[in-house]
Amino acid sequence: FKHSFCGLICISILMEQVAKRRQDGWRRSPIYKRSPDMTKSLMTKSEQLLRIDDHDFTMRPAFGGPPIPVGVDVQVESLDTISEVDMDFTMTLYLRHYWKDERLSFPSTNNQSMTFDSRLVKKIWVPDMFFVHSKRSFIHDTTTDNVMLRVYPDGNVLYSLRVTVTAMCNMDLSRFPLDTQTCSLEIESYAYTDDDLMLYWKKGNESLNTDDRISLSQFLIQKFHTTTKLAFYSSTGWYNRLYIHFTLRRHIFFFLLQTYFPATLMVMLSWVSFWIDRRAVPARVPLGITTVLTMSTIITGVNASMPRVSYIKAVDIYLWVSFVFVFLSVIEYAAVNYLSTVQERKERKLRERLPCTCGIGNPDEMMIDPQITGYGSTDVNITGNYGLPENGGRQERILAQVALNDPQITGQVKASRGYVNIWIDTHAIDKYSRVVFPGAYILFNIIYWSIYL
Repeated sequence: FKHSFCGLICISILMEQVAKRRQDGWRRSPIYKRSPDMTKSLMTKSEQLLRIDDHDFTMRPAFGGPPIPVGVDVQVESLDTISEVDMDFTMTLYLRHYWKDERLSFPSTNNQSMTFDSRLVKKIWVPDMFFVHSKRSFIHDTTTDNVMLRVYPDGNVLYSLRVTVTAMCNMDLSRFPLDTQTCSLEIESYAYTDDDLMLYWKKGNESLNTDDRISLSQFLIQKFHTTTKLAFYSSTGWYNRLYIHFTLRRHIFFFLLQTYFPATLMVMLSWVSFWIDRRAVPARVPLGITTVLTMSTIITGVNASMPRVSYIKAVDIYLWVSFVFVFLSVIEYAAVNYLSTVQERKERKLRERLPCTCGIGNPDEMMIDPQITGYGSTDVNITGNYGLPENGGRQERILAQVALNDPQITGQVKASRGYVNIWIDTHAIDKYSRVVFPGAYILFNIIYWSIYL
């Protein structure tokens, strides 16, 4: 038993020694050397290579000397929205900065650059760019921060980031929707004046690149171009400012379908009442009211999607002139109806003043005799169909004309009423309106489209 117990102890001691030797061999193996801790040591080596701790990167490069040149170029990825109500636009772009910082130079045998992410950006000096007149902006962070820093052996630095910015755009809507708008995105240093930082487009107009697939539903992008100016602030001084200008022309076809065609059709529909008998009140009045209310709805719908500007827009001119034409067609029928009523009253009073027609041999023949009445059979038929009521109104008119041919009766009328011709052809108002209203509206359209197109 003693021998077996000692044997077990010896075996356990041997097994511990074998396990210890295996662990020491694992630590010496190349696989063990690829531990996560070595990544930290590599980062430490990169920082040591760039001498991050040897310099004060809170100061700009060459502090106290001439201003540091910072070149900029932009790749426009998308132009997302244009809002007339908020007077702004949203753009996604790649913003790239180029400058030289000799403090970041490092020795290299093959002149190969080193690329870093946003973690190193926080430890070195970078230009403090911001977007003037911007409302909102952010750097994309999916799946990581969309920031790149590339350092070359001679100290040249490329700093790129992907940004979405919503900026103000002062729009002139006086020609809406036949307008052309020019918006600008402005880039400027926040802290450094032109004495410390010289901001410029790296390749002039070629510094701005756009994606050919950029398109907008309501606008046609005509052109992009760049400019550079100086901006002055009374409390801090002069700053370099870079401008990205883009010109947009609005598509008119949508507004033709939704606004101009319906308004024109309502105006044309209001002219139908000119061909309806003036005695058909249930037909003419609802037609006029319907067209007026429809025009009011169109005007309200257009203005609901527009900012409340203090000037008149081109679409307002067209809609309100169309509304006036529709309203005047209603007023025209009111005038016809009123004058017809007045005419009937005058004929009724004249009939009471006329002598008895029993002495006339054949009143019907006299009514169609042009030598007596001054009207032919065709005129009598036309007047009877449109101009007078059906209950003897035509005969009253002819009798009034016959009586006026009598000098004695004419003198009585002149003495009592002060006029000779008491007949007003109310049907002529409708006839003239059939020509005047369409002609005036066509003339308005010719003038309108020649000015705004």
